[in-house]
Amino acid sequence: MGSDPQDEELDCREALHRIYHFLDGELTAERRQQIDAHLNGCSPCLKMFGFESELRRIVACRCQEVVPEGLRERIAAAIHHEHDRASMA
Repeated sequence: MGSDPQDEELDCREALHRIYHFLDGELTAERRQQIDAHLNGCSPCLKMFGFESELRRIVACRCQEVVPEGLRERIAAAIHHEHDRASMA
């Protein structure tokens, strides 16, 4: 009988690939636990996780500019126009 992929240990490549999903909250509880276990035992991956976490925090804090209402209206009008053109085609 084959092993369940959920029970297998992750290698570093797979763990780093899943870190983005981990940070976005897109994993099942089991996968989150698997990533967490890997990070606790692998300092290079933990360091990369810390870097990605900090980068996201900085981007979120620094990229909070308010979009002018006129720009919002022009974007909405352009989207509406493109939607109408696509539905007529």
